[in-house]
Amino acid sequence: MLTIKHFSKCYKGGKKAVDDLNLVIEPGDIYGFIGHNGAGKTTTIRAVVGVLDFEEGDIEIDGISIKKDPVACKAITAYIPDNPDLYDHLTGIQYLNFIGDLFSVSKADRESLIKKYGDDFQITAYFGDLISSYSHGMKQKLAIISALIHRPKLLVLDEPFVGLDPKAAHVLKTIMADLCSNGSAIFFSTHVLDVAEKLCNKIAIIKAGKLITYGKTEEVKGDNSLENVFLELIDHD
Repeated sequence: MLTIKHFSKCYKGGKKAVDDLNLVIEPGDIYGFIGHNGAGKTTTIRAVVGVLDFEEGDIEIDGISIKKDPVACKAITAYIPDNPDLYDHLTGIQYLNFIGDLFSVSKADRESLIKKYGDDFQITAYFGDLISSYSHGMKQKLAIISALIHRPKLLVLDEPFVGLDPKAAHVLKTIMADLCSNGSAIFFSTHVLDVAEKLCNKIAIIKAGKLITYGKTEEVKGDNSLENVFLELIDHD
């Protein structure tokens, strides 16, 4: 579903934020992308979703190059950044309908999914309110719902559990598992290692822009906890 081939990204000064990254995320995968602050996680994610240009390597979504056909890639992808930037002058339902229009979601599907996810996240009653009145957690929930209503083949999330209360975090984990059981793929970064250990079937750990280990979660962590493995790898020179 998602193939990252020899991806590198340099910023000003010539230092590589990501250096020759190769990963394959298959349908059904919940793939955790883990690293310290500044390791290259957000740079990679922003390149995957077509927000960040890059010169070295390629990224394919469902066999389509994000460089060659970004519109086709974005049509089957949903992206939730760590700090969603929504349109504060719209109400919640206006924003969701705007996203539904962008992705040509039918009226019946749209209404059904908006009600389902709105009820799941206990936010339906606030859809008529301006987004400017929402708390950070409510905005996060709205961004998640907007990402789900077009049934993406690939869901990309950057620190998705930040700002969510425990119940909403549980709801999101359940939705992620359901999506992947129906053939979608999820690629997400997180600092919550116990969540990654329990939720992800595959893990990749990046350090200073370089991939240092990846694979099935059980194989990556072995007999240790994911937290212990991560700390050992990150601290090792």
